Amino acid sequence: MARFLVQWLSTAIALWVADWILAGIHFSSTTALLVAAIVLGFINATVRPVMTILTLPITIVTLGLFYLVVNGVAFLLAAALVPGFTVDGFWWSVLGALVVSVVSWFIGMVGGAEA
Repeated sequence: MARFLVQWLSTAIALWVADWILAGIHFSSTTALLVAAIVLGFINATVRPVMTILTLPITIVTLGLFYLVVNGVAFLLAAALVPGFTVDGFWWSVLGALVVSVVSWFIGMVGGAEA
């Protein structure tokens, strides 16, 4: 349970940083941000692996760059499911997913948490 809470808080902080840095990511409230962190975690655990397998050939052909698109689609899906979480476009979602990934990784490295 503690690991789940740490991961959830890490994702919430990463989403807040993405909202702060990127002009195309918006949260209407703190509640929307916290719910988005849960939904994004659920999507990353369930939907993204399926998308990764389905897009494996194109990911290999693009030398892994298409994986950024997969992450962006997962980010857009989370925004579509959470009221109060909006993304201005597809490329903002790709950048948002990239920022969330980097910030979450950094928090994990600094905090000593395992991914």
